[in-house]
Amino acid sequence: MSTEFTPIFLFVFVAILVAVGMLLASALLGPRKTTAVKQMPYESGMDPIGDARQRFDVRFYLVAIVFLLFDVELLYLYPWAVAQWSVTSPESNVTVIDGSQSMNASGLGQTASRVGIPPAYRDLVFKEILLFVAILAAAFAYAWRKEVFTWR
Repeated sequence: MSTEFTPIFLFVFVAILVAVGMLLASALLGPRKTTAVKQMPYESGMDPIGDARQRFDVRFYLVAIVFLLFDVELLYLYPWAVAQWSVTSPESNVTVIDGSQSMNASGLGQTASRVGIPPAYRDLVFKEILLFVAILAAAFAYAWRKEVFTWR
């Protein structure tokens, strides 16, 4: 077997060993006294009163969905922004991002010329991102019009 995976296997072995050791230590050293109070359900420090399956207002879910919508939208914009504005120098085969050279594994400062969006497609990709942001703006306007953001 190759030794290049030895550190990974060693890390997994130590992690399992630590987890099992913590479980054994808590079982051996932890308190074992059970009382009626310890057996009660715990809900944020308050005594449980009423049914746990109470109904929530639908606006709570609407705000949560709108938050996820606009939060996930940023996950698409950051990689696009990095790829859109990375420049590849064809004569030296060196990728320049934010004015600095990027290094490959050997540290020679040369990388593949396929980093970022090819210049021929940058206008098309930029227009697609503008369409994506326009759709998100329309969703935001719709949610605003339906008064999703007003909390009563």
